Amino acid sequence: MTRAGTTGRVVRVAGPVVVAEGLSRSRLYNVVRVGKLGLVGEVIRLVGGDTVIQVYEDTSGLQVGSPVVDTGLPLDVELGPGLLGSIFDGVQRPLLALARGGGQDPFDQPFVHRGVGVPALDRQRRWTVTHRVRPGDQVVGGDVVATVQESQAIEHRVLVPPGSGGTVTSVGESEITIEEPLVAIDDAGMTLLSRWPVRTRRPVARRLDPVVPLITGQRVVDTLFPMVRGGSATIPGGFGTGKTVLEQSLARQTDADIVVFIGCGERGNEIAELLESFPQLSDPRSGAPLVERTVLIANTSNMPVAAREASIYTGITISEYYRDQGYDVALLADSTSRWGEALREVSSRLEEIPGEEGYPAYLPSRLAEFYERAGSVVALGEEQRRGSVSIVGAVSPPGGDFSEPVTQYSLRLAGTFWALDSDLARRRHYPAIDWTQSYSLYKTSEWFDTNVAPDWSDQVTWAVGLLGRAQQLQDIVELLGADVLAPSERVTFAVAQMLREDFMQQSAFDDRDALCPLHKQYWMLRVIRYFHQSAQKAVTEGASLDDVIGSGSAGEIGRMRSWSVDEVEAQAEKLIDRIERELTPP
Repeated sequence: MTRAGTTGRVVRVAGPVVVAEGLSRSRLYNVVRVGKLGLVGEVIRLVGGDTVIQVYEDTSGLQVGSPVVDTGLPLDVELGPGLLGSIFDGVQRPLLALARGGGQDPFDQPFVHRGVGVPALDRQRRWTVTHRVRPGDQVVGGDVVATVQESQAIEHRVLVPPGSGGTVTSVGESEITIEEPLVAIDDAGMTLLSRWPVRTRRPVARRLDPVVPLITGQRVVDTLFPMVRGGSATIPGGFGTGKTVLEQSLARQTDADIVVFIGCGERGNEIAELLESFPQLSDPRSGAPLVERTVLIANTSNMPVAAREASIYTGITISEYYRDQGYDVALLADSTSRWGEALREVSSRLEEIPGEEGYPAYLPSRLAEFYERAGSVVALGEEQRRGSVSIVGAVSPPGGDFSEPVTQYSLRLAGTFWALDSDLARRRHYPAIDWTQSYSLYKTSEWFDTNVAPDWSDQVTWAVGLLGRAQQLQDIVELLGADVLAPSERVTFAVAQMLREDFMQQSAFDDRDALCPLHKQYWMLRVIRYFHQSAQKAVTEGASLDDVIGSGSAGEIGRMRSWSVDEVEAQAEKLIDRIERELTPP
């Protein structure tokens, strides 16, 4: 779609940044088509009679004088059934369809060709629709007019667009494509397909205080540093600390209804591994393929750098769409550092005055725009549906330096901080979350006490205190040696090691250990605490520390992670009895 008088010409090319003239009616953030190939770009600055464009495709070969066409529309995404299970690039082009090259052999065309336009959603597929309204019904923005079983686990709820409403005048067929009439409201047609500008938040009825934890199945996260549905978290860590593996584990194990995974500037082999593994995984909640509740956005490091910025907005807009349907959505971005690097490169091409470490001065505001779109809300409409978007952003600070700008600005915005430590990673301690730097600002203790165990908070407080005391003792041991510690302190030191290695350490590749339900986490922690109390008492009454730490029950604690979920409580009670028998003096 074009408008009269919206065609211009290229006057300058600087990498992904193109300057055009003649687009006098252009507006900020309009989508344009550049060159004979029609490369996709977006207006990012208006200077006098010039229009500055960032192009989301490779600009090699683009010439001065090449045509530029303003579409008159902002960058938006297609929304409707068919999003789940799909793989898109940063501007929502379906990569599988692009790989097929319009029906040609995909092995002949392994790369995305420039200027190729393919609709994000399949126009030919027919969906079975269950209408929820009849002619004469009154509807407002956000009301559900129909449902579609998009996957085995997810019912797609078709909503009246925000700001719309009126009287239903007709209802369409029960089996339609996304472009065929669904219903008519005040004689205006509505289809399964809708569009939304990626830089505009979707409106809500009201925002809620996030209080319900987002359960990840990772012991160190759920127990010590939990986040909430509708909250945000950042995962900074140097190269090799396991950011990508942790994010992929969260994508597989989190209890969110929908997962949106954004591979933003990551290595192609990591994204390829993700794309190969996801279709083979089963959803631990429903048993259906995990991909049926997942949207993947792949923008690898060899793709055009400007598209990284768009990928973040594409992902968050899709997340808000499912949030408004009443679902809890987890958005995982790997990584926001690569997104920041894209901003920095485009900023340098624009010859803007650089800020700290070369990043643009608006980096904090852009990060804030992203993280602040997380939240738990009541959606528009009469049904008062509740949904949430939880954001987890990985950060890759150069050299593991947490003082660099992207990490520091993310710290100010995210409510949970999971710091990955290179030293832990070298010792093969995964997840390599540093318990001395990590924290959570969310108040979730009341929920855990009510829904898991009344003494959950008490157990967590003990664990945090033990780790803190062990860290103090570690400083003494490094200076003077372990022999200077009192017997009770040596017990504390040994049990803290047990807590780190047998509880906080977790294998993402062990079927029984990759996902740890809350009740299993509770009983594992309770057993370790009981061993600590019993060991302290035994040593005080004269038992040898070596005998206590070398007891059979201490060795059995290291095998708790392999317990069957259905037998956790019985196994824990049995082990507690064994600890009491072995550590109680005759």
